[in-house]
Amino acid sequence: MTTANLLDFDLEGLAAFCERLGEKRFRATQLFRWIHQRGESDFARMTDLAKSLREKLSGNAHVAGLPILTQHESKDGTIKWLFDVGDGNAVEAVFIPEDDRGTLCVSSQAGCAVGCRFCSTGHQGFSRNLTTGEIVAQLWFAEHFLRRHLGREERVISNVVMMGMGEPLQNYAALVPALRTMLDDNAYGLSRRRVTVSTSGVVPMMDRLGEDCPVALAVSLHAPNDPLRDDLVPLNRKYPIAELLDACNRYLAYAPRDFITFEYCMLDGVNDQPEHASQLIELVKRHAGRGVSCKFNLIPFNPFPASGLLRSPAARVQAFAKLLSEAGIITTVRKTRGDDIDAACGQLAGDVKDRTRAAERMAQRREAAGHRHIAIHPVGQTNAKKPEKPGAQTR
Repeated sequence: MTTANLLDFDLEGLAAFCERLGEKRFRATQLFRWIHQRGESDFARMTDLAKSLREKLSGNAHVAGLPILTQHESKDGTIKWLFDVGDGNAVEAVFIPEDDRGTLCVSSQAGCAVGCRFCSTGHQGFSRNLTTGEIVAQLWFAEHFLRRHLGREERVISNVVMMGMGEPLQNYAALVPALRTMLDDNAYGLSRRRVTVSTSGVVPMMDRLGEDCPVALAVSLHAPNDPLRDDLVPLNRKYPIAELLDACNRYLAYAPRDFITFEYCMLDGVNDQPEHASQLIELVKRHAGRGVSCKFNLIPFNPFPASGLLRSPAARVQAFAKLLSEAGIITTVRKTRGDDIDAACGQLAGDVKDRTRAAERMAQRREAAGHRHIAIHPVGQTNAKKPEKPGAQTR
């Protein structure tokens, strides 16, 4: 008999499940606390639940995390786990310790269909969406493993970023219940300001997220004009920069922070020139006559052979940051963490059964880009021919 994995439910979903078992809704709160606050998976040890309920749960439900294939710890304390999600697919999650916080980077898909040029996950293609339970299981395991590992009873993970494998907003139905579980005071009790969804710019779902579960938002921008972003972030062909920035302004009406974070991967000779900084300043200061309240997070690229791209020199990254800062834009340069275990930004690749022929499509794009010399677009060049579209994206 198939039983329900209780990690798939937010509190409202668990209350509905308890009602189907003939139990009062308040039992869901007790059960939720046992699972998420205490990390318990054995119903027999949930001692304040009635024996009759424990018996019902034993026959109708289970609490199942994800099998761990590997665990690697970096010299800087970063820990990366590879989780088995079945059918030959595996996803990665990363814990990044800091003096004042502990951040967990969580995956939402096995692979990714967006296919950004600078992301190793995108180069390996897409297999499937993760379930809510598979998303939550990464936090459930990491939190309680780290408490045991560090000998702590209090919460270890203070921040969650949906910046692992996959495009979170292309797995919206599973994402939102997972976010609600992270935020719930009966589970992990995270602040909306400390849960961040990163998106490459799925505009309709950005609008829905603002209404359904507004958390902090990070947008993978990576280019100051449409021709260049078309090449680096193929989703831009469907939702170009002007539409994306409009969506950012709409999101700010709901957001827990008064700014959007723009992520910008620094690529040598591609998007890191002074003219690109000038275009960015013009873009965010003047868009729609009012600009976009934002800050920039400049990300040193972590090279991998299939990308055909190189990291911008550190001096150029700092010069780029200085130009943005002098224009009044809050700008930070992300520290590279866990790169010795391939856990840094853009390096998460896991292992997936590709249904999207990503390697073939990206090879064709690189060849086409080489013929057109599309890598750098001077200021004002906005009418360059767009690259040919790849095959239809899998969502």
